[in-house]
Amino acid sequence: MTTNVTNTIINIGANDHDVDLFEGQYIVPNGMAYNSYAIIDDKIAIMDTIDKKKTEEWLANIDAVLSGRKLDYLAVPPAMFTSRQGSYNSTGGRKPDYLIIQHMEPDHSASIKAFLEKYGDVTVVGNKKTFKMIRQFFPGMDLKNTLEVENGDTLDLGNHQLTFVFAPMVHWPEVMMTYESSEKILFAADGFGKFGALDAEEDWACEARRYYIGIVGKYGAQVQSILKKAAGLDIEKICPLHGPVLTENLGYYINLYDTWSSYEPETDGVCICYTSVYGNTKKAVELLVSELERKGVPVGAVNDLARCDMAEAVEDAFRYDKLVLATTTYNSEIFPFMRYFIDQLKERNFQKRTVAFIENGSWAPVANKIMKADFEDMKHMTIAKNNVTILSALNEESTAQIDALADELSKGYLPVSAKTQAELDPTALFKIGYGLYVVTCNDGKKDNGLIVNTVTQVSDNPNRIAVNVNKANYSCEVIKNTGRLNVSVLSEDATFKIFEHFGFQSGKNVDKFAGYEHQAKAVNGLPYLTKHANAYISGNVTGMVDLGTHIMFICEVTESVKLSDIETMTYTYYQNNVKPKPETDKKGWVCDICGYIYEGEDLPEDFICPLCKHGAADFSKLE
Repeated sequence: MTTNVTNTIINIGANDHDVDLFEGQYIVPNGMAYNSYAIIDDKIAIMDTIDKKKTEEWLANIDAVLSGRKLDYLAVPPAMFTSRQGSYNSTGGRKPDYLIIQHMEPDHSASIKAFLEKYGDVTVVGNKKTFKMIRQFFPGMDLKNTLEVENGDTLDLGNHQLTFVFAPMVHWPEVMMTYESSEKILFAADGFGKFGALDAEEDWACEARRYYIGIVGKYGAQVQSILKKAAGLDIEKICPLHGPVLTENLGYYINLYDTWSSYEPETDGVCICYTSVYGNTKKAVELLVSELERKGVPVGAVNDLARCDMAEAVEDAFRYDKLVLATTTYNSEIFPFMRYFIDQLKERNFQKRTVAFIENGSWAPVANKIMKADFEDMKHMTIAKNNVTILSALNEESTAQIDALADELSKGYLPVSAKTQAELDPTALFKIGYGLYVVTCNDGKKDNGLIVNTVTQVSDNPNRIAVNVNKANYSCEVIKNTGRLNVSVLSEDATFKIFEHFGFQSGKNVDKFAGYEHQAKAVNGLPYLTKHANAYISGNVTGMVDLGTHIMFICEVTESVKLSDIETMTYTYYQNNVKPKPETDKKGWVCDICGYIYEGEDLPEDFICPLCKHGAADFSKLE
C-alpha cells in the first residue's frame, strides 16, 4: 500500500485484513491500517515503522519509493523524484537519512530492527523515553546514530522543516507528534486514528470513536492539552498512524476530538445497556424503549451486554447524554457482564452524564445500590430519581416505575418542528443583556456562525437591535452582502466547547454547521441554536455604522422566540465559570476574551488574537 499525501510525502504503510482482534481485544471486522510516511527531500525521513506482520511489505514500499520503481503502481508523478541532490529514479536509488519514531507501541515500532539491518547508517530520531523503550523492546541492538530531541525542537530536511510536539500519555508516555510547516501537515501518531483498513468503506466517526474511547479515552486531559497546542498551528492535513489522511473540513474531526476528550456528550439520546438471564429484565428494557419513543425521546442504542461487542457498548455510553443500566442481582453482586461494562467505563473516566438503573431480583435485589455506588464515585454525574425495581417479573408497580423513569428521562428533549410562520414573542427580547451570543448567517453556500459580545435592543416600535461584528471575522462580510442574520442568546448551560466551535475557527476554512446537531432553521432560513441558548432573534439589516474595528448592524426584528428559562450567560459569568484559567508558568499575556496565551515579555500594540480576533487592549499580563 503506497499512496500520495502530497507530491513529496507518501504513505508507505500496509493494510492488515488478517487481524481479528486489535490489541488482543478490539474486534476489527474491516481490518487495520498501519501507516508510515516517507518525506522525500534533500534529506529523506521515514516517519515510524510498522507491525511485524507487514515488515516485508513495508520495506518493499520504501525500496520502491526510493528507487523510483513501480511508479505506475505508486501513481506518483516522476517529477517528485527530482531534487537539488539529483534524480531519485537513478540506478540504485537513495537511502533514508532519518527514522523518526513518534510512538513505540509494537504495531508501529516492531520493524525498527529490520529497518536498521537494511539501512544501518540512518539516524534514529526520538526523545529520551523513546530510546529507553527501544532498549527494552530490542535488548542488545546497536544504535549507531541517534538524535535525541526535546519538545519544540526542529529538524531541517531541506524544503521541509519538522517541529516535534510532545504528547505524553496520548496514550503512551513517549508519544510525540510532528508538525511539518511547509506543507502544513500534522503527523499525529495515534491521534485521529480509527479501526479499519484504508480500503474499507465505512463511516469515519463510528470507528474513530470506538478507537478513541477504547484506547485513548482515559487520557482526556492529555488530549485537551495537545489540542491546545495544535490550535496554534496552521494545519491543512492530519496524518495519523491508523486510518485515512484527513484533508478536508478538519474542524469536524478536531471538534469531535474536543468533545470526546472533554467527556461531553456528543449526541442527545438515551443509551440502554442490559443483561437478562430469563428474559424478564429484557422485557422491562423493551417497555422503557417503547415509552421513551412514545414521548419523542431518541433512543440511540440498546445493547445486550452478554452478546454485543463490549467496546461498541462502551462507545455508545460515551456518545449519548443519558445512560440506563438494567441487570439482575447475581451472587449478591451484579451480573458479570454488567460488572465488566461498568469497570470499563470507570477505567476511561466516564463522567458528565445522567444515569438511571433498573434492577431485577427474586428475593434480595441489590443491583441498583451496587451500580449507584459505582457511579457516585464518577465526576459530574446526575443519578435519576425514578429508578426501577423488578421482583422476578414486571407487575403493575414496576411498570409504573418505568413510566415514571421515562417521564424523567424525557425532560429536556424539546422537539423542534419546521417553522413556516414567524413568531414574535416580546419576552425573547428581554433575554438580551451584556452577554454572549452566536450570530449566524449564510454566504450562499453554507451556514456560518461566530461569537459576539455586543447585542442591544435599540428600539421597540419598530423592534430593532444592534449587533456589533469585528471586521476581521468572515461573517461580517457575509452579513454586509446578504443583509440577514440570526442571534442565538447563549444561556448559562453553554460549555466552553461552544465558544471554541464558533469562535476559534473561521468559516472561511470550515463548515461550522456540518454535522452540528443542535440547530434548526428559523423562518428566514438561517440556523439558530436549539441547545445552550434561551432565545433567538432574526433580523434584516436596515443600516450599518462603521466603528473602526467593528461594524454595527442595525436590524429590524423579523422573528423573536424564547427557547428556555435558563439565565442568559453574561460576560462576567463566562469569565468566572466557563473560560478555562490559563495554566502556564511562562511569561506572557492572556486574551481576556478567549484565553489564548501570547508568550513573551512585551505584547505588540498592533497584536490581534489569532483565535477571537480581539486586539491588544483585551489582553492581560500573566502574573
